[in-house]
Amino acid sequence: MHDELVDHLTRSTTLRKGEALRVVQDVLAYFDETTEAFVRRRHRELQGQGLVNAEIFERIAAELPYRAVAPPELSLRQLRRLVYG
Repeated sequence: MHDELVDHLTRSTTLRKGEALRVVQDVLAYFDETTEAFVRRRHRELQGQGLVNAEIFERIAAELPYRAVAPPELSLRQLRRLVYG
């Protein structure tokens, strides 16, 4: 699957075929992440950096439109509900 992209990566980089395949699979998995999973993951990551929720939810709201398939705009309250239920 995605042989053409893997071949392109092996021609245009120093990656070997197996490495290029793993890169493609990782990128596809990253963009396959649901909005809910993305919000929860980013919340954990940003919390781990010592940010407080007000900063975290503002940053997540700013990042969402740049996802490969941007979800509908979510309010800060909706983001909080995704994390805390």
